[in-house]
Amino acid sequence: MKRLVLALALIASPMSAWAQCSSHDRQAMSCTEGTTWDQDRNACVPIVTG
Repeated sequence: MKRLVLALALIASPMSAWAQCSSHDRQAMSCTEGTTWDQDRNACVPIVTG
């Protein structure tokens, strides 16, 4: 019985981790200094001033 519970726990852990990482489009994005996130391009673009 202990082995069955252990086996189920080992099988369930990767599934749980995978389920939490399924929404890559909602991850926080950090751009380098001098750039900002462009939602339309889905990329960091240079900040234009002036």
